[in-house]
Amino acid sequence: MLSPDQAEERCNALIERARRMGAQAGDASYHGSSAEAVQVRLGKLEDVERSESEQISLRVFVDGASASIGSSDLGDAALDELAERAVAMARLAPVDRFAGLAPSKLLLQGETPRLDLEDRNTVQPAQLRALAEEAEDAARAVQGITNSEGASASAGAGIFALVTSHGFSGSYGATSFSISASVLGGEGSGMQRDSAWRSARFFADLPAPAEIGRLAAERTVRRLAPARVRSGPATVVFDPRVGGSLIGHLLGAMSGASIARRASFLLGKDGEQLFDSSITLLDEPHRLRGLRSRPFDGEGLPTAARKLIDNGRMTGWMMDSAAARQLGGDPTGHAGRGGSGAPHVTPSNLVLQPGELTPAALIADIADGVYVTELIGQGVNGVTGDYSRGASGLRIVNGEIAGPIAEFTVAGNLIDMFAAMRVANDLVIERGIDVPTIRIDGMSVAGD
Repeated sequence: MLSPDQAEERCNALIERARRMGAQAGDASYHGSSAEAVQVRLGKLEDVERSESEQISLRVFVDGASASIGSSDLGDAALDELAERAVAMARLAPVDRFAGLAPSKLLLQGETPRLDLEDRNTVQPAQLRALAEEAEDAARAVQGITNSEGASASAGAGIFALVTSHGFSGSYGATSFSISASVLGGEGSGMQRDSAWRSARFFADLPAPAEIGRLAAERTVRRLAPARVRSGPATVVFDPRVGGSLIGHLLGAMSGASIARRASFLLGKDGEQLFDSSITLLDEPHRLRGLRSRPFDGEGLPTAARKLIDNGRMTGWMMDSAAARQLGGDPTGHAGRGGSGAPHVTPSNLVLQPGELTPAALIADIADGVYVTELIGQGVNGVTGDYSRGASGLRIVNGEIAGPIAEFTVAGNLIDMFAAMRVANDLVIERGIDVPTIRIDGMSVAGD
C-alpha cells in the first residue's frame, strides 16, 4: 500500500498521461487498504486472515463525453495503457451535458482538515486473538448459551487520494479496529442466535471485549422461546441498532441523483416539514475519529457540518456535481468515490438528535406494541415510500417490555412514519449512523 504522498504522485502521473492522450479534463483516485483478522470458535483458533488491495481509477472527459476505468497495477506501463484506453472509451461514449468536474471555485483550498483518523500504534495478531478469545469466553459464560459461532477481532488501514486536472490534490489515511461475537442459545429447533460488534478508529477506543461478548449473549438469551404476535395496527419501537436503517431510507430519497431521476418519494418536498419539530438530523464529516469522517469529498470539495433535517424540516438535497447541474444548484460536498466510476452521493457521520424522554418513558403509554431488534429483507420502495419488512423483537404490554416475539412484519409508508416519529434520550455514538430509540405510532403489524 502506498503512502498518501506516493498515492497523490501516482494519481498526478495518471492525469498527466490522460492529458497527453487527448483528455480535456479528468480526475484520478487511489484506494489502498490492508487488514488483519483473527477468529476463534469454542476456545480454539478458527481462522487468521491478512489482505491487501489497492486500485487506481481514472475518469476522463472528451468533447462532453466521459469514461471511467480502473486498475490494480500502478506501474508506469499500466498507467500508459489505462490513460489510452480511457480516452478511447470517452471518444465512443455519448455526450452527457451534466457530466464534469466540480466547479473549480468550490474546491477545497488551503490545508486539509486534520481529523485524527490514523492510529499509529501497531496491533499484533496475538493481540487480536486475545481480544477475540476474551469476547467469546465472556459470551459462553452467560447462562442459556449453548453454542458459539465464534468471535473475531480485526485491524485495518486505508489510504484515499484524489487528484483533478483543474487543481485539486489531496489524500488522507484512516485506521479501523473491531471486535465481534456471535453465539447461540437454546436447543434443537428452539435455538436462537444473536451477535454484537463494535468498531473504532483507534485501538484504545474499543470497549472491553468481555462487554461485547456479554452483550451478544444477553441479546441471544432474550430471544429464546419467542411467541407470535397478532396482526393489526400497532405502535412500533425500533431499537437503536436497527433504527438507523430508517435514516438510510431517508438519505436515499434525499439524494440529488434520485430526485433528478424522479425516483424518490420525497419528490417535490424540498423544504417541507417531514418530521415533528423535535427531530433534527446532523451530518458531521469533521468529527474527530469518526467512522465516516472525511476532510474533503470525492470531487475535492470541502466538507462541513450540516443539518439535513432541522427541527423537522428538510433543508435540501444532497448533491454531487452532476446532480447539482441537473437540478440547478451547487454541489453540497456529499460526493463519494468507490472504485472506478463516477462519484455518487454519500453522507458522513449521521446523528439523529436525542429527545427528552428515557426509553422507558417513551413506551410507558403503549398498551400493546412491538419493540423491534432485528429487521429482515429489503421490502422498501424508494419511489412510493411503501415500507414492509420482516422483524423479530420483543412485545410491549402495558408500557413494559414483555417476552420475545418473532416472525412478524412491520409495515407503513415512510412519509407517515417520519411524521409520527418520536425519539428517546439514549443516543450513543458508536456507528456511522447513530440514533436513539425510535417510536412510531400508527404502523401495521402482520403476524398470526
